Amino acid sequence: MSTSWGWAAGDSWTMTRRELAHWARQPVRIVVGLVFPVMLLVMFGYLIGGGKGVEGDYVDFLVPGMLALTMAFGLESTMLAVTQDLNKGVIDRFRSMPMVDGAVLVGRSVADMLQSAAALAVMAGVGYALGWRAHGSLGALAGAFGLLLLLRFAMLWIGIWLAMVAGKPELVQAVQILVWPVGFLSNAFTVPATMPDWLGAVVEWNPMSATASSVRHLFGNPGGADEVWLAVVWPVGLLAVFFPLAVRRFAALSR
Repeated sequence: MSTSWGWAAGDSWTMTRRELAHWARQPVRIVVGLVFPVMLLVMFGYLIGGGKGVEGDYVDFLVPGMLALTMAFGLESTMLAVTQDLNKGVIDRFRSMPMVDGAVLVGRSVADMLQSAAALAVMAGVGYALGWRAHGSLGALAGAFGLLLLLRFAMLWIGIWLAMVAGKPELVQAVQILVWPVGFLSNAFTVPATMPDWLGAVVEWNPMSATASSVRHLFGNPGGADEVWLAVVWPVGLLAVFFPLAVRRFAALSR
């Protein structure tokens, strides 16, 4: 058993290094992925404004919501990479090697998580420059970023599964549009109490809202709620469904 896990980890790390090598050849894509959420933060914080119903400083409310929103966006690069590998015969070449099934997907997901961690660091730095402050302990700070990355991991495997269902790179853009309603129908920008009752109920049940509220709570920012358990249950539940679906779909497509 330990030998099998060792092979799986080794193969996955090989695929992760493959994805990281692509970063050096495509620096513009990485930079755009980091800059886009910063533009959203500045736009909502200064150009559009907001804060209706928010008690306290709006920037302190907005930044945690934007951190959660960032974890839902930017999936298209991973989705495109998966579909391109499937359509260009790369997977067939990998299957001819003594490699564990699914290592390609795991390697791709690890690379995405590294980029997501970098995006969080950039966003937190920009938020700090705009006046946002976290008032919780170091443990609470670590827990907040852990919840954000857990949400990203769940969203990532949903994206990987959707990419393989779409099958072709040109269809990924259409599938990616589905992420926007999930992101904006949340409490990232304002509190549900200011919305119509039916819309507020939808927002309250959005998994991203649970993460945003919990992160605000751990940061000690306005609009927070002690819903850490819900911010864990939602992503874990989504992973329990979509991780095996993605691995099974990959195995079926690469036969």
